[in-house]
Amino acid sequence: MTNADQQTNTAAPGNPQPETHGVRQWLGLAVLALPTILIALDMSVLYLALPALSQGLGADQVEQLWITDIYGFMVAGLLITMGSLGDRLGRRRLLLIGGALFGVASLLAAFSATPAMLIAARALMGIAGATVAPSTLALISNIFSDPKQRALAIGVWLACFMGGNAVGPIIGGLLLAHFWWGSVFLLAVPVMVVLLTAGPVLLPEYRHPEGSRLDLPSVVLSLLAILPFIYGLKEVARAGAATLPVAAMAIGLLLAVVFVRRQRTVPSPLIDLRLFRSTPFTVTLVMMVVTAMLMGGTFLFISLWLQLVAGLTPFVAGLWLVPQMVAMIIGTLLAPILARRIRPGLLVTLGVLVTGIGFGVLSRTTADGGLATVVLGFALACGGIGGAVALGTDLVVGSAPPAKAGSAASISETSNELGIALGIAVLGSIGSVVYRAQLARAGDAVPASSRQAAESGITGAAEAADALGGEAGQRLLTAAGEAFTNSLTTVAAIGAGLILAVVALCFATIARGQYSRERVGDGAETS
Repeated sequence: MTNADQQTNTAAPGNPQPETHGVRQWLGLAVLALPTILIALDMSVLYLALPALSQGLGADQVEQLWITDIYGFMVAGLLITMGSLGDRLGRRRLLLIGGALFGVASLLAAFSATPAMLIAARALMGIAGATVAPSTLALISNIFSDPKQRALAIGVWLACFMGGNAVGPIIGGLLLAHFWWGSVFLLAVPVMVVLLTAGPVLLPEYRHPEGSRLDLPSVVLSLLAILPFIYGLKEVARAGAATLPVAAMAIGLLLAVVFVRRQRTVPSPLIDLRLFRSTPFTVTLVMMVVTAMLMGGTFLFISLWLQLVAGLTPFVAGLWLVPQMVAMIIGTLLAPILARRIRPGLLVTLGVLVTGIGFGVLSRTTADGGLATVVLGFALACGGIGGAVALGTDLVVGSAPPAKAGSAASISETSNELGIALGIAVLGSIGSVVYRAQLARAGDAVPASSRQAAESGITGAAEAADALGGEAGQRLLTAAGEAFTNSLTTVAAIGAGLILAVVALCFATIARGQYSRERVGDGAETS
């Protein structure tokens, strides 16, 4: 056992002593930021590299889907397990093990010779990636014992995650312009080498002084609940409500009920359900699920709108998304600073309200000349939600006793994963219905020979219009653009309504209170 283990394990369970002070705290945060940026960057560069790697490996459409989806499946399914495992095994130890595995899996991915080998490597990367968010968030709660510093540190952590998403396409584009497709996976290797070198020096260790054994039936139940549900959501979003994905979602929900019932009876559950007795904790999770759902689903619509309705190239469209990312980063960094003078609960409520205003602006988008409306509306939404999520994440992690911080962090991240999947499935389905209904009213603008392709989506309509060419192709593209814009504004209007409901909930529960950061589950009650 290391000295860090001994020091942490002898600390009081409800009040562990931080092992880093001053500059070392922020250096430790910098080390934690590295894998966070990398995990965020990984998915964005993969989508960019998908055409090249598919051609290089000869991957068919089904294999391409598994290459992109298997990582997210493994992360979503294992977050709860990894959060609880870190509390027991040691958060630094789990992060370093995950970092080493991620580096090795990235090398395997970079030099994969077949689609099956790449899918297996991506699965290993997902297993390793599931250790990062709960371990880094829980370690932040150990390093920064002062609530104000912890809130700012979590804001920086979120800003790094968002920054990774923003710079991913740029870095990926540069690599793909000069090297082969596998180079995008090699980014992980130097980052993980730094983590494995600096982590043992700058990061404290923490594990539950009375850590119990992991409940394996709970681990299996959590996987069997989350994986089918996420799979079903993705398939519904991709191909509609077919029998298999709906059945998978139903099985996932049923097993989730069994999982929750088990957590109430086992001596050492994966999730401490007492955390949900805290009104701020539960309300914050509801806010994070709803906003992740809306932001995830709307981002997909906006990305397609910029390219296929506004007619921008992928690179230019990416540049127009930069203001939104910058607004979100500013929100995540500014909110913890403002929270030193303004009640955090009130700031969360105001942030969600700004997000609602942004969705209201988006709902006024027009197909002709609506670029400024889209950029302004989405920037407002991103800026507002950045601050709300930063403070909300701090509350979720800070509400848990130190022994359960990893479990609380995994709940926060799992809610985000589920929210995004819900957004793509539910909002995508609503948007598709509106799009097809609007296109049906376009009359002769949609030739019978192109109707099936056009009704499949805006991408199919663009391909059909290109095949038609001339005035007929332009009429089809215009009709499809107007129909897709109508679906975007409908989704934005629904989002604004949902956001206003969340604002009312936050105002009634956390805005006027003290947004207490008392620990739940170690004898303290949180109101």
